[in-house]
Amino acid sequence: MFSNYLTSIKDVEIFPVISLIIFFAVFVFVLIKVIKMDKTYINKMGNLPLENDDELKNKTENKNED
Repeated sequence: MFSNYLTSIKDVEIFPVISLIIFFAVFVFVLIKVIKMDKTYINKMGNLPLENDDELKNKTENKNED
């Protein structure tokens, strides 16, 4: 059914190329953003599941007091 619609569209072969370019651009953007990300923030987020609730409450309370 869709093949009939696609064959009737003029220059339909450009759509996969455009999709690939958009995907590659987004991938490169995210890769650059991750590389430039602050390493202390990455370590903090990586260790977050390993901390217990008491440490999290103390950090939150101390942060709110400042």
